Amino acid sequence: MKIIKRSGTEVDFDITKIMNAVTKANNTVKDEAKLSAIDIRAIGENVENHCKKMNRALSVEEIQDLVEKEIMRHGAFEVAKRYIEYRYTRSLVRKANTTDEQILTLIECNNEEAKQENSNKNPTVNSVQRDYMAGEVSRDITKRILLPPDIVEAHEAGIIHFHDTDYFAQHMHNCCLVNLEDMLQNGTVISGTMIERPHSFSTACNIATQIIAQVASNQYGGQSISLTHLAPFVQVSREKIKKQVREEMREIDAAPSEEVINRMVETRVRDEISRGVQTIQYQVVTLLTTNGQAPFVTVFMYLNEAKNEREKADLAIIIEEMLNQRIMGVKNEKGVWITPAFPKLIYVLEEDNIHEDSPYWYLTQLAAKCTAKRMVPDYISEKKMLEYKVDKTGRGNCYTCMGCRSFLTPYVDEEGKPKYYGRFNQGVVTLNLVDVALSSGGDLEKFWKVFDERLDLCYRALMCRHNRLKGTLSDAAPILWQHGALARLQKGETIDKLLYGGYSTISLGYAGLYECVKYMTGKSHTDDAAKPFALKVMQHMNDRCKEWKEKENIDFSPYGTPLESATYKFAKCLQKRFGVIKGITDKSYITNSYHVHVTEKIDAFTKLKFESEFQRLSPGGAISYVEVPNMQNNLDAVLSVMKFIYENIMYAELNTKSDYCQCCGYDGEIQIIADESGKLIWECPHCHNRDQNKMNVARRTCGYIGTQFWNQGRTQEIKERVLHL
Repeated sequence: MKIIKRSGTEVDFDITKIMNAVTKANNTVKDEAKLSAIDIRAIGENVENHCKKMNRALSVEEIQDLVEKEIMRHGAFEVAKRYIEYRYTRSLVRKANTTDEQILTLIECNNEEAKQENSNKNPTVNSVQRDYMAGEVSRDITKRILLPPDIVEAHEAGIIHFHDTDYFAQHMHNCCLVNLEDMLQNGTVISGTMIERPHSFSTACNIATQIIAQVASNQYGGQSISLTHLAPFVQVSREKIKKQVREEMREIDAAPSEEVINRMVETRVRDEISRGVQTIQYQVVTLLTTNGQAPFVTVFMYLNEAKNEREKADLAIIIEEMLNQRIMGVKNEKGVWITPAFPKLIYVLEEDNIHEDSPYWYLTQLAAKCTAKRMVPDYISEKKMLEYKVDKTGRGNCYTCMGCRSFLTPYVDEEGKPKYYGRFNQGVVTLNLVDVALSSGGDLEKFWKVFDERLDLCYRALMCRHNRLKGTLSDAAPILWQHGALARLQKGETIDKLLYGGYSTISLGYAGLYECVKYMTGKSHTDDAAKPFALKVMQHMNDRCKEWKEKENIDFSPYGTPLESATYKFAKCLQKRFGVIKGITDKSYITNSYHVHVTEKIDAFTKLKFESEFQRLSPGGAISYVEVPNMQNNLDAVLSVMKFIYENIMYAELNTKSDYCQCCGYDGEIQIIADESGKLIWECPHCHNRDQNKMNVARRTCGYIGTQFWNQGRTQEIKERVLHL
């Protein structure tokens, strides 16, 4: 059995430390108030038994709370008082310097929480450690100085989650849609160097990867680019290559027909597209940005975004190459082809590619093959998105999300044209819906009262995020604000005008709808009797966001939070506040957003159809998934799911498995088992290798693929996922 120290280090549970602490407090009181040695032993054993029942590693603070309760349960109130006084004195000492011990454990790589904080960051790497160290300082400043005490307290208690406190001290936003078209067509500046419009497709791809790295280093969330913005440069290369071919033919006195010349040109164009796409794939995977990880980038593939048929045909070639290279994967250190985490791919299902007789059906077949092998692309239904994302002119819009699932709201510029790229999200604060339900005790009237109080808290926390960005000078991130990624502001100009009127969004996250509804109604939200309450909860968040928007002229938007490490934090906080409640708080995780619980048996089509109603009520971001077995030999089934997505739900993905054991070469599914202490670990079912450094595991974490393993809460959630197909 393990415990988590304040520094984040994981150590074995030691009952003698509890007994020693109680004994010290016991020795300071009069004889008549003292506990006996038998009582002290009983206190230690009771705490130990409670920890075992929790089925997870408790923190030192949680264990000390249990000790206090046990001392008082024995009627030794004077001893309890001394114990509490000692805890308080030690907390004052810690507050004098809140970061030293945390930073030292980061450097020595024995901070268990840091190891599992981000499933795409390797905490043993210097650049990651440096980012985490800076993050500790930022968290400390944020909690002590920048945020109101009640918001900090609510965050610590798991009532809300104030995302990315490790970056809040700086004037940084969350995620964005990069205006790659503007930067490539009109030029940009990178590190003080003018970058002009590229004269070939391969150069455009190279510049794009440099832009991606620069953007990633100036924000903390995901970014998206569209392959459509690269498509015009295929024709640039085609014309350039055609000129070269003609010159070569003249030099050898050859006079091939136009048809032959065109075939030669297209062969070379294809070769250049292959090199350009390879540049994007390998640069993204191998680049390390200032936060110590590969850029969290999404690549959007939408045929109908092309401006004309020539561009669409060229875009199709790029998409085909992108899918083929992703199917191949990338080589690990052993030279074995594996699944990379990034770039994330999104493929739009549309009339031109969704039917067998559609002109680009072959691309959809290729996408299905890629999904079965490498877990991407994810799928957006143009049909449903045009229905959901309607702007003020009444026009439907189809565009990419900003990262794992965060969507902008439709926006129309001064000329009445829709604008997607160059826009961004200001940040996220997530409400723990399970805590709202439990705080109400199951009383419906009290539930709505508590819900509104917590929403008001979220509103104030979101305004802290907004006000932190207000007044930010464009000089803080020239690539973003001055050189086209998001805007072309003047030096010394603030970004304030981009924070209002719907140009950017700010997200009210939510988590645990399933557990919230289950506690209040006694049923899963998939039950017809409970579903109306679930939809009412969702609508209420939308209504409140609308009120805030009208008040502040800021686009507040409900967002289905992709909890990663916070799922474990919320679960631990709920257990601490309310105990272990069967079916509600008896897991080391809570359910993401509106999702059906991972253990609930439901088929893929029913799940997607059910969740589509909740996606509509989560305009700030939502994604649904279906868990599937190895589908590489059943692509027809994958295509059936894709067709269903097109007709029924805006944004969805298929979760497959893609693992490799470096010890024995096993390339099936690496298993999750409990070790001797009860801790969940990864083990190769073939050679029983348990060394995470000698295996490659890729799992969908919460909208994107993670490859650096996860905390105990997320690991339990992954282990308990049932198949939907």
